[in-house]
Amino acid sequence: VQLQASGGGLVQAGDSLRLSCTASGRTVSTLTMAWFRQAPGKEREYVVGMRWGDRKTNYADSVKGRFTISKDNAGNTVSLQMNSLRPEDTASYYCAASTSNPIWSAFRTIQYDYWGQGTQVTVSS
Repeated sequence: VQLQASGGGLVQAGDSLRLSCTASGRTVSTLTMAWFRQAPGKEREYVVGMRWGDRKTNYADSVKGRFTISKDNAGNTVSLQMNSLRPEDTASYYCAASTSNPIWSAFRTIQYDYWGQGTQVTVSS
């Protein structure tokens, strides 16, 4: 599975931004897709996960109600709509795919088999 992330940028607090992650290759083996983020000097943290088959989702408390993950009808692109952005959302955002860990317990980076390159999101105050 290959993952290609895009859509980062520089915005002001309160603005919105949409990230995309396009999957190619053997996507049929994917169980969970997720977004993580990593701020400078911090560990990579879980943001949201989606069960590949039925699109069920699981959000981190820090983004619940502001971020929305979705998958396009073709089933190859997962998007992250980020609203009401805050300076503390500033980070490199990564999409990831797991072939064996369900969304209800896949919160750690080690549980993911494939990663896209990071896309930078910077939110100014």
